[in-house]
Amino acid sequence: MKAIIFASFAAGSLGAIAVLAVRDGLAGPDRGQAQEFFNGPPQAGGPAVRPAPRRAGDPRLLGEPPLPDQAPLEVLGPGEGGMPIDVTDEERVNIAVYESCNRSVVNINTKVVTESLFFAIPSEGAGSGSVLDQQGHILTNYHVVDGAEEIQVTLYDGKNYSASLVGKDPSNDIAVIRIDAPPQSLFPVAPGDSKNLRVGQNVYAIGNPFGLERTLTTGIISSLNRSLPARNSRTMKSIIQIDAAINPGNSGGPLLDSRGRLIGMNTAIASRTGQNTGVGFAIPVNTILRVVTQLIENGAVVRPEIGVTKVFQTEKGLLVAALTKGGPAEAAGLRGPKLITQQKRQGPFVVQSQRLDLATADLIIGVNGHPIKTGDDFLSLIEAERPGADISLNIVREGQPFELRVKLGVARD
Repeated sequence: MKAIIFASFAAGSLGAIAVLAVRDGLAGPDRGQAQEFFNGPPQAGGPAVRPAPRRAGDPRLLGEPPLPDQAPLEVLGPGEGGMPIDVTDEERVNIAVYESCNRSVVNINTKVVTESLFFAIPSEGAGSGSVLDQQGHILTNYHVVDGAEEIQVTLYDGKNYSASLVGKDPSNDIAVIRIDAPPQSLFPVAPGDSKNLRVGQNVYAIGNPFGLERTLTTGIISSLNRSLPARNSRTMKSIIQIDAAINPGNSGGPLLDSRGRLIGMNTAIASRTGQNTGVGFAIPVNTILRVVTQLIENGAVVRPEIGVTKVFQTEKGLLVAALTKGGPAEAAGLRGPKLITQQKRQGPFVVQSQRLDLATADLIIGVNGHPIKTGDDFLSLIEAERPGADISLNIVREGQPFELRVKLGVARD
């Protein structure tokens, strides 16, 4: 969907929000069409987990919720399967999550060339990622690979592979890259469900902070439904707030639950220094699953387009300031301001000026009966629909409530 300009839009912030990719920092030496998550076998060499039971014929399609009897790991008792005897129940879970999932985490290193007036200045970046399938698709943050000339992926076994960008969604800070690696070297992360998360739930983050490969940190969910600014002036919704330590280089790495299932992707911290302060943020897995399917199929997210390009945010709603010529909203009869041309004589000259008459513009107060207060509310309701859908715009025209039917088009990002 084309960006909509929101006037008079204000948002609070939690100090400085820092993305977690490393640029010119301590990066480590590591810097299609399949649509499946697969459960990899347990770690060799004294694993702390047993293979999870799998239902026959289950392909684990992207976007399909985990089946109830398919827990990705089974926590062993003391002494079983190499599990240390003198560990607590909490430690056994920590060990089981790491042993089950660490091979699903990759180290991503990038090379970016910045053009200056006279020189091309190369720089390096680093981040993390999660293996999505045995066809080599890797999930990471868009900001990790944004502008990268080269992308290198290092697997758990230390082998490096060149990666190509499959698709990106800057609005949700999600990207999919792909490597050509043997299927037996790829251990996909098991998808979870972020719909029923609760504050206080234990979480586990695995990533490559400062290039230190596959580092595990633990914590809890501190809050839910946070909002974060995206790089394209949009707002990411339903963000998970955690207190597990994440630092530069963790970006793009998985956030896991106590069953070793992916429930989010670590993306940012609130910090004035760029280092961990105990306030981290992760993109929920349900958003990831919805986006990743489209990125693998289309290389981009296909969003609906309404054709409203600028609004003024008021206490009563969104006042239409500009429409896409020939777009869905204009074709449906939505009204913007009138352009009034005036002429005024100044001495021997006639000066022509133009102004917008906002009195003629429609005021959008809802979508499909759902009231809106901000521009982001409006975008969220529009993007919840599919291209081609018929929606109802609740508007006020010349002081009277009015309902307008609009057939959404396809965004041309």
